[in-house]
Amino acid sequence: MTKEISKNKGQTLSFEVFPPKKDDDFENAYAVLNQLAQLNPDFISVTYGAGGSKSKRTVEIASYIQNTLHITAIAHMTCVGSKKNDIDQVISALQEKNISHVLALRGDRPAWMGDAQYEDRDFAHASDLTRYLKENTDFHIAGACYAEKHFEAPDLATDIRHLKEKEEAGAEFLITQLFFENSSFYRFMEEIDKAGITIPVHAGIMPITTANQLGTTVTLSGSSVPKELSDLIATYGEHPQDMRKAGVDYAVRQILDLKAHGVNDIHIYSMNKPKTTREIVEAIR
Repeated sequence: MTKEISKNKGQTLSFEVFPPKKDDDFENAYAVLNQLAQLNPDFISVTYGAGGSKSKRTVEIASYIQNTLHITAIAHMTCVGSKKNDIDQVISALQEKNISHVLALRGDRPAWMGDAQYEDRDFAHASDLTRYLKENTDFHIAGACYAEKHFEAPDLATDIRHLKEKEEAGAEFLITQLFFENSSFYRFMEEIDKAGITIPVHAGIMPITTANQLGTTVTLSGSSVPKELSDLIATYGEHPQDMRKAGVDYAVRQILDLKAHGVNDIHIYSMNKPKTTREIVEAIR
């Protein structure tokens, strides 16, 4: 159980991967996982397409992690485009593969989903999915959080109230969306402590190794970009090798600062790049 890993070990290191976009890309995905497994992560999480569009691939990748590599797999599960029957089917598929950990997410509204469908969805929030899973399965459930608040929340206080609801619904630990400024994370941790949230929080770090990646990442995550990172992009963005090296170094310095401030649980958004992930892990261990 990941909650116990956090409490007993004092430190955890984990990775996020995404499933292959095509069914014939599984061999390459397995090769990536084999390399990541050599770094001895405490768990590996697997992302999930909007509306469950990649749920079968998520289950297969999570199964390989769990049953072949013998590393705890956490399968992402989104609910915004799913009916209860859809969720039940994914639950059964995960249970058949001996996967007992999930990350319960609302997910982004699918492009095909009209306003009426959106308003009439079975699960309005991730806390609703968390509660449903808690009542109907024996899964260990993680929740997502934003160090700088969810982009739809009016303010951080409101967002933290929703996090408290996730904890009360049954979430056992939290994983943050990526962030680039540690001071935001430290503020966030102070605020959730005041709110009485006591479950472990895993700090999500993504290395920015190309200039294009930053634009896409910020658009999807809502994360702010500190001047130091902006300057780094401006200096190295047109020089791929230098940009990659600088991005890895930035992530390493972020993690070392977190560890120096007593942050015990680090979650690296690997982007399925084992070489980059290895460089970071070797630098922080």
